[in-house]
Amino acid sequence: MSAETLPVATPAQVRAYARRLTLRHPRALFGALALHGLAAVAGLVTPRLLGELVEGVRDHSVDIDTVGLAIAAFVIVQSVLIRYASLASARLGERVLAELREEFVDRVLALPLSRVERAGTGDLVTRTSRDVDALATTVRYAVPETLIAIVACAFTFGALLLVGPLLALPCLVALPLLWGVMRWYLPRAHAGYLRENATWADMTDGMAETVNGARTIEALRLAGRRHRRVDDDIAAAYAVERYTLGLRTVLYPVIEMSFVLPVAATLLVGGWFHMHDMASLAQVTAATLYVQQLIGPVEMLLMWLDELQLGGASLARLLGVGDVGPDRSPNGRRPAGETLTARDVHYAYRDGHDVLQGIDLALRPGERLAVVGPSGAGKSTLGRLLAGIDGPRAGSVTVGDEVAHVPLVELPLDDLRGHVALVTQEHHVFRGTLRDNLVMARPDATDQQITAALAAVDWDGPELQTVVGSGGEPLSPAQAQQLALARLVLADPHTLVLDEATSLLDPRAARHLERSLAAVLEGRTVVAIAHRLHTAHDADRVAVVENGRITELGTHHDLIEANGPYAALWSSWQR
Repeated sequence: MSAETLPVATPAQVRAYARRLTLRHPRALFGALALHGLAAVAGLVTPRLLGELVEGVRDHSVDIDTVGLAIAAFVIVQSVLIRYASLASARLGERVLAELREEFVDRVLALPLSRVERAGTGDLVTRTSRDVDALATTVRYAVPETLIAIVACAFTFGALLLVGPLLALPCLVALPLLWGVMRWYLPRAHAGYLRENATWADMTDGMAETVNGARTIEALRLAGRRHRRVDDDIAAAYAVERYTLGLRTVLYPVIEMSFVLPVAATLLVGGWFHMHDMASLAQVTAATLYVQQLIGPVEMLLMWLDELQLGGASLARLLGVGDVGPDRSPNGRRPAGETLTARDVHYAYRDGHDVLQGIDLALRPGERLAVVGPSGAGKSTLGRLLAGIDGPRAGSVTVGDEVAHVPLVELPLDDLRGHVALVTQEHHVFRGTLRDNLVMARPDATDQQITAALAAVDWDGPELQTVVGSGGEPLSPAQAQQLALARLVLADPHTLVLDEATSLLDPRAARHLERSLAAVLEGRTVVAIAHRLHTAHDADRVAVVENGRITELGTHHDLIEANGPYAALWSSWQR
């Protein structure tokens, strides 16, 4: 099954979202900008005083001590204003970042499970780690620094115009150069950073697959192939990062050159104006200092543009998660009864490659059905369709009787989980107490119900108030599996799909647990996908899946007597 990358938001969507996010806190934004504006104004007084000081020293018409004290006072005032302006910007940035993270978590949790699994682990992990970190840097530093630079540039250029409009003209000499390089750089940088993040997702996905499937890789001697996959992913990431680095090696030298030209031009033109009595020495000095002072915020603005491009690419990937459409279309109808039926079901992960073909299956309420067959036959895929995780490409999987039945993909998710639930061999233990991990399946569960659920799965782990998960008391894979099954007992759906849900237990413990669960789940419909055939022996019926089709369906004894594929499996398993 090839991975389908999650969507990426368009530049227009990114700009609109960034604008909405920024304007959610107008008072805080205005306050931060006002403080930065006052700090910029305080910083503009010093060049003007220095210009008058130079003029006054020549004419012996100025008190040096008074001017020096005034300069020191404005420097102190500017420092204090910068301190509080930076604090206000940091608070606003953290608030915006917190809201953005919360919204991203909401988007991730709203993703259809089927879409997440088709996208693969790497893409989503990269978005929740690398992209979130990159965006955090952008929101914390790049955005506030950019706003500060814009305010400082505006006030400094305004002060330069007040000194003398003609003296402001030389500082514009670098604008064509900057405009040209930024027009060349920005579109290439945005596309390059998107490709860079995508290659990181591929690399993360490949490494995760290698780690998770280490035993299989070793058993099948696939280490060389996995090494080549990782090498190819690293080479692709290297090539894209080299491309974006190449863009910066052009951008930065041009920017540095553009900083020298305005100062030199202002000195030359200002000197010529002074020689022809078109500007005083104070004006030329102040104008040169303002142009020199203008370099700082312009440099800050241009340098942070690269970080803004990276942050914009990351924000596009995070927003793209919200563009994933729902995988079900609730129609408001209610089923009558709990009969689960698959009619002429076909399913494909890729167009033209059906992994299930013509599946017909009617589950009797309260029966225990075992699904067996060779690896890769489509058992787990069938289980996912019976649990409503995926919808069929053709045909239908419905719940209800002949009079009132509803396709599983047309049930709201909460209603669906009241009818059928899936437990696989992959489990997650959340950080928190054991009780917290259990009640997420049923928030109103009492301690008595929780204890009964643990007893049903032969729980032999820590107490309810013990902290488990990351940083807590570790649970063995078998205990994590028992925990997942206990959640299932608490959720109490009418139909359960167990996809090798006891595979991490030893055979004797697994069989004992299955019998204990059977007693607790009496009256519930159970679909057990298993590779241990004692599960099939104990079931009411057995379905044999081969090459995406149900080739045999009947009781254990009937299928043994038929001497078909199931009898061959049973015979080989008994040896």
